[in-house]
Amino acid sequence: MGMITVAIIEDNRLVREGIAEMLDELPDVNVVLSAPTCETETLKEANPRVVLLDIGLHETNCLEVAEAVGKEMTESRVIVMDLIPVHEDIAQLVNVGVAGFILKDATFDDFISTIRSVASGERVLPPRMTNTLFSQIARVAVKRGRSEALEAAHMTQREREVVELIAVGMSNKEIAQRLNIATHTVKSHVRNVMEKLALHTRLQIAAYAHQKAS
Repeated sequence: MGMITVAIIEDNRLVREGIAEMLDELPDVNVVLSAPTCETETLKEANPRVVLLDIGLHETNCLEVAEAVGKEMTESRVIVMDLIPVHEDIAQLVNVGVAGFILKDATFDDFISTIRSVASGERVLPPRMTNTLFSQIARVAVKRGRSEALEAAHMTQREREVVELIAVGMSNKEIAQRLNIATHTVKSHVRNVMEKLALHTRLQIAAYAHQKAS
């Protein structure tokens, strides 16, 4: 595989410099850019094989950077760094082509392993999520895109009915009356739907339903 060139985009100076120092000690890694913010042209000039991108940048939109790299730097791969990534964030990032995720509390060995794996063409999900339902959705998203990925989370007929009624603005109590089931059963269905679709609110469920209907 040869030398792995790396760009580090991290606005915490101590974290940025610490990562750069550790990576530069490795025989197969060369840090070609280390910066608190990022312009696409700067990244193009550095032409790294791997871009380590902090998801919490204050002055740079992480999603836009990842998307720009995916479209304009076809030989580069983005790894997002975060403490605890939100499922919704992961779905968006996977959809724009992010190839890997590193939790900031990962061991150095895991950190390096992720960089080397992504550099060789693999895609790496956060270790904590490799056995979750969402990781399966994310893997499908890598291949098919967000909309088809959500279809991979198979809902029961009753869950689909609940989604449709949420979409027309019904409360849990109204849904319970319409379907002739208990309110707590409706709540259980709503929780299951949120987990399967990696959504967090009823509003997001309604938006999903309207998107599917359009």
